[in-house]
Amino acid sequence: MESNPLVSLSIAALLALTASISFAGESALDFSPQPEEQQLPEAMHSQMKELPCITAGREKADLKGEDNRVLQAAVDYIAGLGGGVVEIAAGSYTMYDSLHLRSNVTVRGIQGKTILHKAAGVESPLALDGDFGEQQITLVNPAGFEVGCGVAVWDDGAGGFHTTVARITGRSGNTFSIDNPLMADCMVNNKAKAATVFPVVSGYNIKNARVDGLTIDGNKDSNIHLNGCRGAGIFLYRAFGTLITNCTVRSYNGDGISFQQSNDVTVADCISEDNASLGIHPGSGSQRPFVRKCISRRNGGDGLFLCWRVRHGLFEDNELEGNGQFGISIGHKDSDNLLRRNVVRGNAQNGVFFRNESLGMAAHRNRLEDNVIENNGAAGGAAGVRIRGQTNDLVFKNNTIRDTRPKDSQTQTIGIQMEETVGEVVLDGNTIEATTAIDDKRLRKTQ
Repeated sequence: MESNPLVSLSIAALLALTASISFAGESALDFSPQPEEQQLPEAMHSQMKELPCITAGREKADLKGEDNRVLQAAVDYIAGLGGGVVEIAAGSYTMYDSLHLRSNVTVRGIQGKTILHKAAGVESPLALDGDFGEQQITLVNPAGFEVGCGVAVWDDGAGGFHTTVARITGRSGNTFSIDNPLMADCMVNNKAKAATVFPVVSGYNIKNARVDGLTIDGNKDSNIHLNGCRGAGIFLYRAFGTLITNCTVRSYNGDGISFQQSNDVTVADCISEDNASLGIHPGSGSQRPFVRKCISRRNGGDGLFLCWRVRHGLFEDNELEGNGQFGISIGHKDSDNLLRRNVVRGNAQNGVFFRNESLGMAAHRNRLEDNVIENNGAAGGAAGVRIRGQTNDLVFKNNTIRDTRPKDSQTQTIGIQMEETVGEVVLDGNTIEATTAIDDKRLRKTQ
C-alpha cells in the first residue's frame, strides 16, 4: 500500500509540536565549554576538579604495608593515572630504597607523624673493577645486599656526580645487577666499594611533583656518608617545578635537602637539622629556586649552600643557626639572587660567605636585605659577612650585623670584610655593631 505524503507531513508536524510543548517552561541544559576553560598544556583535556587519590599505611588504608614497597606501589599507581595524590598515614616506614617521586604526583603525609626511616646500611669492597657503563657489581661481602634495595657505588676517584646510585635488580652469587649504569670506572685498586645508601626520597627526571608533611629520619649512625651531588634526605635531579613543603629532614649522613639541575623548585616551611653535611643545597644550575620559612640548624656543613650556577633565586624568612661551617655560602656563578629577612645566627664560621672566584665565575649582583646576622664564629675574628674573589655589584641594605653576647665572649668581631679583589659593593642603611664594622682591603675602593 502506498503511503500518503500528506499524512506523513501531518505526523511530523504533530511530533514537532509535541516536543515543543514538552520542553515548554524548561531551560535546556548547556554543557558547552565556558570561556575560561582551556586544555592543559600537555594534554587533550581541561583541568579536572577531582584527581586520583589513594591511601597507603600500616593499617586501614587502600594499600597496607610498613616499608618503601607499599609507598612506591601507591606512587606508581597514581602516576599511571596521570597524576594525583598519595596520602601516607601516620606511622614509621622502613626505607630499604628511596621513595621515587613521579611527575604530577603529590605525596602527602601527616606532619610530624609520617616518618620515613632509613634502614641500617651495609657496605662491601668491590671484588672486581666496576667499569663505566656496566650494570653489575661483584662484591667481596654480599651479606645485606638484597634484590630491590637501593645501592651506591664509588671509589676514591669517583665522588660527586660520578657516584652511582641505583637499585639492585638481580643476583647471581656475589654479583648483582643494577638498574642504572655505573657513572665512572670504580677500580679495586682505588678502594672501590658499594653500600646500601641512597636518598630517602628522590626525584629524577620528573616535573611538577610535590612532597608535603613527611619526616625523614636518616639514621646516620647506621649508614656511611653519601655526597650531596647524589644523595640527601630529600634529593632531586632534573626535577623541574617540584614543591617540598612542611617536611623535616634529620640525622641523614649527608645533606638534608639537595636539588641539582632542577629549575623552579620551592622548599617552604621545612626543617633540616642534625644532618652530617649541608642543610639546604640548591646547585648545579638550578634556576629560580624559592626557599622560604625554612629552618636549617646544627648541620655539619653550611646551613644554606648555593652551589654552582644558582641564579635568580629568592631566599626569605629562613633561620640558619648553629651549623658547622657558614650560615650561607655563595660562589661559583651564583648571581642575581635576593636574600631577605633571614636570621643567620651562631654558625661556626662566617655568617655569610662569598667564595673565592674569578671575575667570570664570581657571585655577582646578589642583594641581601633586612637580614639579621649575629653571633657567628667559633673562634675570634669571624665576620658577619666575608666577601672574597672578584665579586661585583653586591647590595647590602637594612641588614643588622652584630654580636649580642658579652664582650669577652664575642667572636663575630668584624661586620663586613671585603678582600683585595672585590669590586663594587653598595652599603645602604645597615646597622653594624662590631669591633671592626667594615674591614675593606680593596685596592680600588668603589663604595
